[in-house]
Amino acid sequence: MIAPRYQTAFRLYPYAKVAQQEAPAPTRHRVVIVGGGPIGMGLALDLGRRGIECLVLDDHDGVGMGSRAICFAKRTLEICDRLGCGEPMVEKGVVWNVGRVYRGEEEVYSFNLLPEEGHKRPAFINLQQPYFEQFLVAQIRAEQAAGAPIEIRGQNRVSSLDQRGDHVALRVNTPDGPYEVEADYLVACDGANSAVRTMMGLDFGGRVFEDNFLIADIRMNAQFPVERRFWFDPPFNRGETALMHKQPDDVWRLDFQLGWDIDRKAELEPDRIRTRVSAMIGADIEFDLVWTSIYTFRCCTMETYRHGRVFFAGDSAHQVSPFGARGANGGMQDIDNLAWKLAAVIKGEAPDGLLDSYHSERKYGALENIKNSTRSADFLTPRGPAHHLFRDAVLDLIEHFEFARPMVNSGRLSVPCTYDGSPLNGPDALPDGPARSRPGSPCSDAPLAQGFLLDHLDGSFAILALNTDVPRDITLAGLRLKCIALSTDAAGALAARYLGDNPAAVYLIRPDQHVVARWAGLDLAAIEAALTRALARS
Repeated sequence: MIAPRYQTAFRLYPYAKVAQQEAPAPTRHRVVIVGGGPIGMGLALDLGRRGIECLVLDDHDGVGMGSRAICFAKRTLEICDRLGCGEPMVEKGVVWNVGRVYRGEEEVYSFNLLPEEGHKRPAFINLQQPYFEQFLVAQIRAEQAAGAPIEIRGQNRVSSLDQRGDHVALRVNTPDGPYEVEADYLVACDGANSAVRTMMGLDFGGRVFEDNFLIADIRMNAQFPVERRFWFDPPFNRGETALMHKQPDDVWRLDFQLGWDIDRKAELEPDRIRTRVSAMIGADIEFDLVWTSIYTFRCCTMETYRHGRVFFAGDSAHQVSPFGARGANGGMQDIDNLAWKLAAVIKGEAPDGLLDSYHSERKYGALENIKNSTRSADFLTPRGPAHHLFRDAVLDLIEHFEFARPMVNSGRLSVPCTYDGSPLNGPDALPDGPARSRPGSPCSDAPLAQGFLLDHLDGSFAILALNTDVPRDITLAGLRLKCIALSTDAAGALAARYLGDNPAAVYLIRPDQHVVARWAGLDLAAIEAALTRALARS
């Protein structure tokens, strides 16, 4: 039997015995994904839509209980749009752009994470992780019905692995006993306590934060604003912090800082939690406890995300504090980066060396997240008198002095990574082009006469030509490129985000919607050179 590690909320892929379990020899798969959380399922969906055969092995038969990750950022929603499942997520989720910071009972600072118009998606939605995973699996089922080569096996737990030159050999335990599987490539998406990482004798480097935080998800009928509300030293949790967020189904996430030396069992007593909650929301408001948990966190990363034919993504590769919503959102950027590269190598469009750039780009992104997450944690959990003094001084200043507001750190919220210095980047030959669309950047969305720009960037290499003629079909370096020719006026959002003061521009864009290179006009030889570089052929 496979002993469960947690209770499931949705039983999405129950165990079913397959013929391969009794085959005389192991079956070889293109890609095996270990772990069926949002990162593993997102990767399977992306690969399957690209026609790459993949197998997901998960040691449970569905999605775990508890809201866990709830804040899904604009970039994650854009990735999910490309994967075909963004719309139901936004329809179900609670949309928000505004956050407020309080000291005691007084608001001292507010911010808007998407102050400009002209984007299809909001800065964030709040959506319980089980729903997020459910939408991913539903889209996988739809793709399977259309012929996508994706398979999910629940209650299949990897017990050992061995790299053997041209493949990875796996031993898998099931309710009907063990069997063996082989993979051209293996991707570990099995979370913070990754069994794959342990089997390979690999570890993290980083910091452990000893403060404790209580999550209380409650269901209530209350008219609190749909905003991120964060308190320093509130009257209901003196000397600590607290956070309130709305989720779907009239559920609210409450987060209480508890301190270092606590009695975890006592703090999880329902009556004690109810007392805390009532002090926060008001004694006259009725509520039900939905899910509670106490967590600590660490900010850390593996040294290397690629080990031969094994890759690590999401929490198996890196971990951050929950303040800033950088965990699941960072993991979705991992698989957004890795899927197209695996597909290109497997299809023979790129050499194996392209896969090395997964580590270099996503380690860069992880270190950026860890830096911001660590700064947030240090501000929220001061380590000594000097840190306390700094935080209190900043909080004293921000009400009256705008310069101090950026120093308030209640969690620097997730933003997409720009791969500055990536070996895949081509030239920036657009004079004084907007910094936000420089090579390495994720494409900014913009409204068009019909729809939005990112709706046209569907997962292949593309040429974006603004105010300049471009052939309908272009084949370079053996690849057929999608050509998007658009006209824009100087005052429009598209011009502001992609032209600057230039009358025209041409962009080469990667399958993951990051900019490879840009020019002031169409130069097919330069585009081919940049494409060759983006595929690591040179």
